[in-house]
Amino acid sequence: MNRWMSLAVLGLSLTALTLTSFAQLSETTFNLAPEQKVLSCFSANDGHSPSARITVQRGKLNDVLILHAEHLKPNTGFDMFTVQNSNLLADGTADPNFKTFGLAWYQSDVESDSKGNADVTIKTILLDQIFGFDPIVALPPTNTFHVGFWFNNPQDAAACGFDPTKPTPFNGEHKAGPAAMISVPDVDTGLGPLCTNPEQEGKVFICNP
Repeated sequence: MNRWMSLAVLGLSLTALTLTSFAQLSETTFNLAPEQKVLSCFSANDGHSPSARITVQRGKLNDVLILHAEHLKPNTGFDMFTVQNSNLLADGTADPNFKTFGLAWYQSDVESDSKGNADVTIKTILLDQIFGFDPIVALPPTNTFHVGFWFNNPQDAAACGFDPTKPTPFNGEHKAGPAAMISVPDVDTGLGPLCTNPEQEGKVFICNP
């Protein structure tokens, strides 16, 4: 009897380990959505809408994020961040309940070339575990599961109604323009795409690290 119970427990343990390994995706790919209010200010106007595709590869010590963007306004600077919140809904439309991007991490500069293409690769903690905290201001561990990039020069978005005298902090000088492209939340979980292992906790979803 004890022998069969031990075998059953072992079988359940192996099943759990297998499920965990399947949940921990080795790679994920997702697109960024354009901010419609400023679309004409970063579009190449070449007959195609700007597009940005991100691939994240899980590593043993850290992860690799690869961004490839096309049909951007040539020779234009942007700044890429991971952020807590997106200002877009799952369908890419503006979120009417959006307040702030929340916690933000500066990850890389992004520069389109003469053909409107941009490529960036970074290596850091990303999938399921990227977070920051600050006990001095009572900020608990907070995940930044969204990715986006902002106009580096506020003047580049002025023609789209952005006020350059009221810059956003999304560059090294803390004088950037608005968001140009950003990830959208999952339609079911509401989490950003850097979470690949969501689990339900009551009525909300959290990310299982």
